[in-house]
Order: sequence, then C-alpha cells, then structure tokens
Amino acid sequence: MMEFPTYLFSFTLLVSALLVGMLSIYIGTTIRELTKSVVLTMWCATIWGFFYGLELISHTLPLKILFLDLQYIGISFISSFWVLFAIHYTSYKSKKFNLILVALFTIPVVTLILVLTSPYQHFFYESISIVQEDNFTNLVLVKAPWYYVQVAYSYASFMLGLIILWRRFRHSNPLYKTQTKQIILAGSIPIVFNMLYQSGIYRPFDTIDLTPFSFLLSFGIVGLSIARHNLFNIKPIAQNKIIEALTRGVLVLNAKSEIVDYNSEMKSFLDDSTQMITGAFGPDLFSNHSEIQKLMLSSGEKNIGYELETIGKKKNIQVEKIDLKEEQRTIGTIFLFEDTTEQIEINKKLKFQAEELQSLNNLKDKYFSIISHDLKGPVYGIKELIHLTNTGLVSQEEFMEMLPEVSRNMEQVAMLLDNLLAWSSSQLKGGETVNTQEFDIHKVLIQQKGILERVAAEKQLDITIDDQAKSLVNGDKNMIELVIRNLINNAIKFSSNGSIISLTTVDEQDYVKICIEDNGKGISPENLLKIQNGISFTTTGQNKESGTGLGLILVNDYIQKNKGHLEVSSEEGKGTKFCIRLPISVKTKESSLS
Repeated sequence: MMEFPTYLFSFTLLVSALLVGMLSIYIGTTIRELTKSVVLTMWCATIWGFFYGLELISHTLPLKILFLDLQYIGISFISSFWVLFAIHYTSYKSKKFNLILVALFTIPVVTLILVLTSPYQHFFYESISIVQEDNFTNLVLVKAPWYYVQVAYSYASFMLGLIILWRRFRHSNPLYKTQTKQIILAGSIPIVFNMLYQSGIYRPFDTIDLTPFSFLLSFGIVGLSIARHNLFNIKPIAQNKIIEALTRGVLVLNAKSEIVDYNSEMKSFLDDSTQMITGAFGPDLFSNHSEIQKLMLSSGEKNIGYELETIGKKKNIQVEKIDLKEEQRTIGTIFLFEDTTEQIEINKKLKFQAEELQSLNNLKDKYFSIISHDLKGPVYGIKELIHLTNTGLVSQEEFMEMLPEVSRNMEQVAMLLDNLLAWSSSQLKGGETVNTQEFDIHKVLIQQKGILERVAAEKQLDITIDDQAKSLVNGDKNMIELVIRNLINNAIKFSSNGSIISLTTVDEQDYVKICIEDNGKGISPENLLKIQNGISFTTTGQNKESGTGLGLILVNDYIQKNKGHLEVSSEEGKGTKFCIRLPISVKTKESSLS
C-alpha cells in the first residue's frame, strides 16, 4: 500500500470541509430559489469530512469514538437528504409525501441512535479498539449487522436519487439535461469510491477512507458551479411553479405515453384523480373518454373537446395537444386541458344579445320608415288637400267626395299612433308598468266594436258578440283594449265585403278565452310561424289596405305581460281565428269555490 502523511490528509480534509461548509452557508443565504435539501446534503458531507479529519489525528480511544459519533450525524443522513433533493428538484408529487419522509429518515435516525449508544449494545459495532502504527493511531472496528443495513440503505438511497433524476430529465430540455448530468456525476463519484473501499478492491492508503474527501470534492465543485454560474437559477422548480400557476390542466407524457409531470389543476379534469401517478399509462386516466385516448395515442388531431360530468354538473372541456420534438423525433407530448363551459355560455349570451340587438336595430329602422311613410304620407296628403280647397283648386263638392277616403286614412293613422306610442313606452328603460285590475272583458269587446264599427260599415261587415263567459279577468285594461282593437282592426282589413266577424268569450278553468274570427283571406303557414316567433311582417288587406306589422308585435308582447296565451289558426282563402286566454280574477275564483 502507498504511504501518505496522515496529518497532511487530515489537514486537507479539515480545510475542504470548512470551505464546503462556508460555501453551503453562502449558497443557502444568497440563492433563495435553490432547494434547501442540496444545502443540507452539502452540510452532511461537511460534518462527515470535518470530524473524520479530526478522528485521523486523534490518539486516544475516547476522542476517536467522539469524533466517530459526530461523523455519523453526516453519514446517517447524507443519503436521505440526497433523495429529498432529487424529489424536490424533479418536483415529484405525492399525497403520501409525509410517509415518504418517515421512510427516508427512519433508518438514519435508528443508525445514529445505535452509533451513539454503541458502548451499551452491539448492534452497530461489536467492538471498537485502537492500534498503533508508527506515529499513526488507527481505529479497529468490528462491524455488527446494523452497520451493513446502514451501508445497504445508503447505496439504495443514492441509487434511488440517481434514478429519480435520470428518469425525470432523460428527455428534457438540453439546459436541464446538462445540469442534471452534473448533479448525477456529483452523486455517483463518492458512492463508487465507497463501494471500492468497502469491498477492498481499491484502497490506495489502506486504512484511510477516501469517501468523505470525494463527497467534499464533488459537492464542492457543484457548490462552486451554483455560486459562480447560478446552476439552479433557471431550474425545473421554477418551471413547476409556473405550471402550477396555470389555470389550465397540464399533463406531460413521454414517448411511451407514460405520465411524466402534471399540475394540481389537472385533477379537476378527471373522473378519478386517484389514478394520477407519475409513471402510469396516460390513456388509462380517460377510460370513459375514448376520444381523448385516441388523441393521446394517435399523431393526427391536435385539438378535441369532451364533456365531463362531476357532482351532477356538466363541463365542456377543450384539450390541446403539443408534441415535444428533439432532432425531428417526438420525445413526449404536453396536453393542455381547459374548462370552456363558462366561455361557451358567455358566447351564447353574446350571440343572443347580438342577434337581439340586430333585431331591435332592424325594428327601429322599420319604425322610422313607418313614421316617415305611413304617418307622413296621410298627414301631408290632408295638408295638401286643405291647401287646394282653400285656394279654390278643389271645390267643396270635390272635397266632400274625398272626405270618406280621408277619414279612412285618418282611422289608420290613429291606430298607428296608438301602436307607436304603446311600443315606444314598452321600449323605455324598465319597460311598461303592468297595472293589473279586474274588469269585464265583455264591456271591452262592446267598446272596441263601437270604435271600429264605422270602419267595418264601410266594407259592410257585421261584427257579432257571443258572450258566454261569466268570469271577470285580471290584467292591464289599457293593454288588453289595444290588443282587442288591433285584432278586430286586422279582421276588418282582411275580411271580404259583406262578411261576418265573430267575437266570442267562454270560461275555461282558470282562464277566459276570447276569440276574434273572420272569413277573410287567411294567413300563410310562413307568416303563422312568424307570428309564433314574434317576427314582424306586413301584408295588404282585401281592399289593398296597407299595414305596418307593428300591431301583432304588440299583441304578442302585451298578452305575455298579462300572463296570457295567444293561439292563431288560419287557412288561406277561408279565414283566421285569434284566441286569447286571460287569467280570471281572484274574486271569481273565490266565488266559484264558495
């Protein structure tokens, strides 16, 4: 074996340990984003190396045992902190993290207790003695079973940490891959030295263990890289924080469709989030959604949607697929999951509002056209007729001949003004107030018949009333009068000369049914559909009477506001029947019950 000055080796260890210790303190206090487990791993190496150096230059057994015990504070826990560092660095997630911590630190804690109490039991060392060799006093340790448990645990732990690091970053970005290789190398070299020393294959200095020195050297180099080049300044932990901050679910699969990474939001997009385990087969998460499985396993589609039902609520989910490529080779896939339920509802509302706004704009344009044509024309016509009569260009006899036509025009203008005023009132902010009251619908029919009877007489129409209803109705009387007036006026306009218009009422449970029926030209199926959907349209009457389409819009609106129903039946060439159902009054109900 080679001879080596023990004091020089001890001095080198002490200085190296102090330098690595100070470096770890500097790193831990200045580089805030660094995971603390790497600093603790460096501190374990520092404690091991420092007290091993003191052990080598000690001459008495008690002093050597003291420094040996202190070494084991670092030796026992260095592998555990290494695994903890690998877990933090790779952002490994598990609900059983507390159990993992217990598993990691149980054996180290037991080891430390057994080492400290070794004079009273022999589980770790059967005996400890010293031997004098020239000027060097060396410990002679007879190892007990737990010593080998600790060695096996340390090897297994370091291997586990290396596997976690490699599996996580074997297909990663080149920046992370290079960084990870440096860390794996730093963790591998000391273990190789220790395995060679423990097996006796390579012991350059016989009784001197180079393992603590190799740990100090490896982690010293990594520490310098961290301090000088900010090795962890852009690291997966920061990347993971960004992923966690996303409101979309993130799922990363490797080339074999195995789960590599995910964020906590992702669990809300699954039927069963307990299956979300790193390393599991990704498509198994979506056993109830074959379309997602197809998306994951095929190289075609990039976007897809599906429905997810959770706690009785349906969600609309949109999935975006992003392939991860390296040198034209797909090494993995990112899937972004987004809940679009609210956005779809907003889009529907916006679409409905846009259509409604367009409809209102069209209606507004139509009404301005009505005002400029249907009102302006007759008014200007009368004005011109009066002017011509005053100037003598039209004689009194001619004026009297034109008067019936003027009267008919003014009747239509009056009806139009009524409708325009009513519609304008309904379009004001907050709409019209419905002043509900009890009234006799029979009296309303008689009143409206009287108003329009002169117009009907000009076409020799007979308006009959068959009043069978005995109940009073509940509603806004002014609105219902306008409804009846519009329907009778329509019947007059579309009836043939000499025909009959029938007004009937009948009691039906909680309603009074009022019907206005004519034997006129009827309504086409297309226009019947427009009436049902509240769409404005115009047609000319039997005698070419013009219309505006405003009346039926108001009829529909006012009946709904009064909690009534409108039914229309018609056959072209045979006539039309409008039936209204209005709720009966409370008094009528009470009297019928009594």
